[in-house]
Amino acid sequence: MKAAVFLIISLITEPFSYYAEKNIITVENNKIIIQAGMIKRIISLDQSSFSTENILINNLDIITKGSGELSLSFYSASPNEQPIGITATTGRAMEQSAGIANSTDILKISNEKEVLKQNVSWVKIGDLKSDSWGRIFNTINYTISDPSKGVKRLNVRVRSVNGQAMNGVAINLFYEIYEGYPVIRKWVEITNNSPQWLKIDNLAMDDIILSEKYRNKTEFTPAERGASSSIISFGIKDNSEGVIIGSEVPSALRYINSQGGTGYTPEYFEWVIGPTEKFVSDPVFMYAYQGETIANISAISTSLDRTVETPFKQFLYDIIGLKNADLSSYVPIWCSWSNFGPYISDSNIREMADIAAKAGFKNMILDAGWAKSANPGAWATSSTIPDENKFPDFKKLAAYIINKGIRLGLWVSCYRDPRIAPDFKTIQNGYSLPLIKRDEGLAMSFASSWKHYYADNIIYLRDQFGASYFKQDLTNIKFGDIAFGHDSRTQKESLLRGLRGLLESMDEISHSSPDILMEITHEIYWGTPGVPCDLAALKHVNAYHIPPNDYSGAGNRNQRYSDSWKFNADSLRVKLIDGCFNARKAFYAHRGLPLQSIEYYGAATLNFKGSLTPEVQKRQVCSWLMGVPSVYAGDLASLTDENIKTYKECFELLEKLNYNYGIYKNFQFSGVPAPTDTDWHWWGKLNSLGNGAVIVMRGSEGDQKRIINIPWVLHDSKYKIRLSFSKKELGVFTGKELIQGTILLTLIPYGQEIIEISEI
Repeated sequence: MKAAVFLIISLITEPFSYYAEKNIITVENNKIIIQAGMIKRIISLDQSSFSTENILINNLDIITKGSGELSLSFYSASPNEQPIGITATTGRAMEQSAGIANSTDILKISNEKEVLKQNVSWVKIGDLKSDSWGRIFNTINYTISDPSKGVKRLNVRVRSVNGQAMNGVAINLFYEIYEGYPVIRKWVEITNNSPQWLKIDNLAMDDIILSEKYRNKTEFTPAERGASSSIISFGIKDNSEGVIIGSEVPSALRYINSQGGTGYTPEYFEWVIGPTEKFVSDPVFMYAYQGETIANISAISTSLDRTVETPFKQFLYDIIGLKNADLSSYVPIWCSWSNFGPYISDSNIREMADIAAKAGFKNMILDAGWAKSANPGAWATSSTIPDENKFPDFKKLAAYIINKGIRLGLWVSCYRDPRIAPDFKTIQNGYSLPLIKRDEGLAMSFASSWKHYYADNIIYLRDQFGASYFKQDLTNIKFGDIAFGHDSRTQKESLLRGLRGLLESMDEISHSSPDILMEITHEIYWGTPGVPCDLAALKHVNAYHIPPNDYSGAGNRNQRYSDSWKFNADSLRVKLIDGCFNARKAFYAHRGLPLQSIEYYGAATLNFKGSLTPEVQKRQVCSWLMGVPSVYAGDLASLTDENIKTYKECFELLEKLNYNYGIYKNFQFSGVPAPTDTDWHWWGKLNSLGNGAVIVMRGSEGDQKRIINIPWVLHDSKYKIRLSFSKKELGVFTGKELIQGTILLTLIPYGQEIIEISEI
């Protein structure tokens, strides 16, 4: 123990500082101080503990005493050997089938898998907390480095060399700060250089406890369907000061607790670390904000909201690495699922393509049903071979769509039919075990080498048919995989491995063919209906299809349009309007993420005896414009010439606004009313100069006239204002006038307007 004491004494008596212009890491006495702009983290370090002493925002402490850095549990394998997976003869199969509940898709499950015993059992070594790890780890060190321009990194490493059960195990805690951003990002690496097979669980990467004053929560992605939010603000009551805590852990494996701690959900996470292996966690971060609260004529503008709108979004692109794709050539999107289901064919898709081209759609997704299945109607399990009975020459059909100036999108499934899918000839054991069956097909495993086959198969579809957009679907990962020869050593470990394998395959596709736009659904990312979008997903894909699927106003969602339907046109119109509000609520709930990447299904393109009026169409266009105009779905043959003309004019308007101002990449919501379908609300799609569009919507009630304030323009600039739908020129206004509220609009109940703003 003397060597360890000497090391600690050296650290305490020999201060070392690392300075940069804006970011500072200082080691002095027994403290490590990490400062990134207004946020400062002070870590206490001695021979037996490592813990956070303070986290300050401009010298105001926001945590309670006793906050930790890291906690987890260790186990050793008994006997000490690698856990072995199972073969296809072991365990029962689980059967799945599609269902509907509460107007959305669900999954019916029978013959739930049993928990399988493996060749090893796990003996708990102990629960480890960084504030008391001296009994296990007796060597400690740190390094400070510049891994890239503008980035400073602290690595604190502890190692066990005392001959006990964890001899040869090292834990590295990494902290990074970034020039220009008040954020501290953190992750952990655990290396096993012992001869012992180990397992970890109960992993909390940042075990802090925020003080009561800073526990006012605002979620910027939803917490639903088994997953916590990935972006949560913890601040004081008026949201003028606090921290935005983000987790890059994928899907339901993430948690951010009510005290600000972050980690992996114990129910779903464990990881086996064999000799010479390493586990690297997903990062978490803390982003500080502080500023005044501004009351204006329509709402309160908080420092939190203004931070999320602009600098925080830029941080997500610049540092976290969210994809910043140009979606202008892919939207608006029409999808074949509503009113067709899997019953698509060469003739009805050609019919839809003709109308879609006239209406101004830029992308057609051929959803489930285009690929061959051994049994007719077994749409969920198929292959990526076109069904020649439905599409005698799929290549010609693809060319027909593309020659109309429409991109081709294809639905692909992670379930494959062993009787016809070539996957089973190439990959002998690419399916999950215990077996997960659906429509007589098998769930394939992203925790196996099949993920590489899957990635190349999508690139093949791009090369063979010109498809440039892929919707990836259906639930398999959450049920686990412990097949012999696969990456996962336990069923529970396979959950994170499967999610990481899915995202890894997305990176393979982007690397080889960056012209492909990749979309994953909430189903493939966890369940049916599944989890909301999160930070982890958008680091790897361009678009995320959020839950639940919404068929409001589509009539009989499983059938093509018919005059003989027993619906009331007025009732369907009400549902169409409800669907617009559902979309706005769903987009707004994800406002911490770039909304251009969020897909809500869907705007119903179905007109039953006048249910879809031009005003309802404009409401659809405006509602989906919280993000970008995707996804639309429904029998296009039901549209009137007026409907087609209205879509065409609206989509051309959006294309012009996006070309001139880049509206798809922007979204402002601070200082204006939140979404409602009774009163008025509005939001901005403005660039950094204040140019772009403001979308204004009135609900069922509210005053006939309303003053619209626009807080996001430049105070001293002058702007030309035009109403896009009513085609009125309102004149020139100063930024100050627009901010204070000068524009007076008149709208009918359920009316809407797009205000074009251009700087003089």
